[in-house]
Amino acid sequence: MVNKVSKKSAGGIARAKALTPEDRKRISAKAVAAKAEIAKMPKATHFGVLKIGDSETQCFVLDDGRRVISGRSLTAAIGMKGRGQGAARISGHKLVKHNENNELALAIENPIKFIGKSPQGANIPSDGYEAIVLQEVCESILSARDKGLLASEQDKRYAVHADALIRGFAKVGIVALVDEATGYQKDRAKDALAQILESFVARELQPYMKTFPADYYEQLFRLRGLPFPPEVASFRPQYFGKLTNDIIYKRIAPGLLLELKRQNEKDEKKGKLHQRLTLDLGYQKLRDHISATVMAMKLSKDYPDFIDKMNKFYPRYGDTLQLELDPADQG
Repeated sequence: MVNKVSKKSAGGIARAKALTPEDRKRISAKAVAAKAEIAKMPKATHFGVLKIGDSETQCFVLDDGRRVISGRSLTAAIGMKGRGQGAARISGHKLVKHNENNELALAIENPIKFIGKSPQGANIPSDGYEAIVLQEVCESILSARDKGLLASEQDKRYAVHADALIRGFAKVGIVALVDEATGYQKDRAKDALAQILESFVARELQPYMKTFPADYYEQLFRLRGLPFPPEVASFRPQYFGKLTNDIIYKRIAPGLLLELKRQNEKDEKKGKLHQRLTLDLGYQKLRDHISATVMAMKLSKDYPDFIDKMNKFYPRYGDTLQLELDPADQG
């Protein structure tokens, strides 16, 4: 049987044959130098993921004892959205540069090179920052706030995240010290401190946490026959709120929608309904239901088909609809 060679492989073979002895020697030397450089890097002996607010922080402990987090995790922890070159995006930001001492900016501009581990367990060259840099970034942001340097809403959002993280770290720190003084750290659950931090920070940042994913609105636009994305990125038809009440809140628990609305009405500071759910149970159940709803959306050809699926697998509790939806939308 003749083995077929792909076009890509054939191209690689042809390029290899075209190399001069000098080219091969240069490439070989470069590969040896790269391997030698990698061999000098510290290696991660432990790997984990720490949930902070609405983001997941990749953590490593290196063989020299340093605790390291990834650059992208650093930006995500303070609420910085979008893609980019990790923490290097903020080294020149005014919230860092305003300090007379620029050691923090220099630390961010010079990440630690190490051999890390992917979530699948593979060893890969990685960039990261000592975990304490996250605390220092937060302190710098709060210092900028105290100096009145937060001009934009985006800057103020960073400050909210930074404040919640600093207080969360303090809360976990005192618990850890007590556990160490009493010897309880040997008996506590493996992720006990992480759970304390997650619970505290998530509660503080709940108004800023993204609950409904982009997929939810993309599918809702599609099923309603509306162009997506809309001309104005933030545009949502007003009636989407009524649809969401029907397909989400009325199908999570009996009387949930009415109770959330009642709490919202009596509070002077109005908010989104999901912000009134308990983090340990209600909010998690909401996230699970949204995920299931998005899957049902993707499997549906139009809105009536979608509602049929929802009525079959996630029926409304009590099935007592108010007259806020058209009959065709009720299913």
